[in-house]
Amino acid sequence: MLARSRFMLVLVVGALLAVLSFSLLYLHLIPTNPVAEQRSLGKSRKRVNPVLHTDAPAPDPIRDTHQYCNYPNLTEHGWEGHSPADYRLLSVQVMIRHGDRFPLYSIPKTKKPAIDCVLSDKRKPSHPLLAYFISHMALGGRGQWDSSLGSLPRLPNHSTCEIGELTQTGVVQHLKNGDHLRQAYIKRHNLLTADWSPRQLWVETTGKSRTLQSGLAFLFGFLPRFDWSRLTVRQQWSTLFCSSSCDCPARNRYLDQEQRRQYRQRTADTELERTYVAMAKTLGVATKILRAANPVDALLCHFCHGLPFPCSSTQTTLNAPDEGACLTLQHFAVIRRQQKDDELERREAGLYRRYAVLAAHPYLNRTAMRMERIARGSQTRKGTEEAVFALASGHDVTMAPLLSALGLERVGFPKFAARLVFELWNGPEAKDKERKSDGKRGKWLENMFIRVLYNGEDLTFDTAFCRDHNRHSAQPLCPLGNFLSFVRKDMFNIVNATSYQQACHQIVL
Repeated sequence: MLARSRFMLVLVVGALLAVLSFSLLYLHLIPTNPVAEQRSLGKSRKRVNPVLHTDAPAPDPIRDTHQYCNYPNLTEHGWEGHSPADYRLLSVQVMIRHGDRFPLYSIPKTKKPAIDCVLSDKRKPSHPLLAYFISHMALGGRGQWDSSLGSLPRLPNHSTCEIGELTQTGVVQHLKNGDHLRQAYIKRHNLLTADWSPRQLWVETTGKSRTLQSGLAFLFGFLPRFDWSRLTVRQQWSTLFCSSSCDCPARNRYLDQEQRRQYRQRTADTELERTYVAMAKTLGVATKILRAANPVDALLCHFCHGLPFPCSSTQTTLNAPDEGACLTLQHFAVIRRQQKDDELERREAGLYRRYAVLAAHPYLNRTAMRMERIARGSQTRKGTEEAVFALASGHDVTMAPLLSALGLERVGFPKFAARLVFELWNGPEAKDKERKSDGKRGKWLENMFIRVLYNGEDLTFDTAFCRDHNRHSAQPLCPLGNFLSFVRKDMFNIVNATSYQQACHQIVL
């Protein structure tokens, strides 16, 4: 009897333990197979992580706008001046966009942004060279100026910025640009010495004070010794820097077609249209008037300078604007989103690329000719009288076609103080077995190479003329011959022509 009772007790306890174990298992308090589960989790991480790291982030118009502002307090980095061992830097040509500026357009019934355009090293943003820059610009009469440039102010000088005026932020941006390239090209490669001669430097700018002042700020940061008596500043009458080659009817027709495409894209964007209607209602103006005022230009200024978005001056009280009487970040984000969408459609349509090829060719051709003369001269005892450093100070409408023509459309719209750099390098002598002479071009071209950098990033192998070059070959840089062939013939393939003149004067359908 006692034995039977003990047996029954064991059965009951066993049953209770089985139930408890099952319950814990069901509630996931005990893992079924710790080793298998860890292995399974590891596989899951391997499947998920590549997606997180390889998928491009969703477009963010606000994040992109921060990049566009190009805040000068951020540390400057760049790959300018870097090359394989035994390569010699022969020349550098730089195109810059002017720095941060006051808006070109005003929003109806709003106050202008309160920005002081009188430079002061006591106010942020600042730079260690700013005070010296201000004092040196007062001596500008000693320099040599083309045409009307001599009458332009060499410094921003209004306590309340005027339309399109360069701000202190814009000056500091280019002092930083110049100082950065001085470290890259003068400190590292001795491209220019303290006793540089006027023939070694070429400077050109459009006839706007913001481009002139940006160029001067850049040079002040760049030159080993800023000397007015050795400086000549030349004027480009066209924002395309096309000099004597500006006559190109086909270019203008492609631009007209592209502008009509842009108009269709904007009017088809229902969210954008609703936003313009809401903004116009907020300010108490007609929608067409607001749209014509190009409000994004002024809103960019508010955003980049950390200022509140504008409110209607007719709907404000002594204390604060009425609720809903101010433009908002949401309004701004919609307009910027549409601009990013337009950039994508622009690439797909291809009209802008055709315009860009014809718009950028004159500048690219002068760049190619200067490089060729320097390359040839470096192979002779006499050398060359060509400038080893050239600076062109232009606008967004100058740089955007250049980027597109080079096949670099994906870098986006040029930010304030953007810089595009062309470097010419002389490589070491190669063994005969590694490199054969090109009889048509001459032996002088064998060891000549080009690098293209945009805002410090080496994009040489993303360009249309060097995309197919094997960067792991015996020639780690892009051959200069690729660039010369591209500028003189290959870039016109997109418009079914073989020369600039033919492309410019053919009928555009």
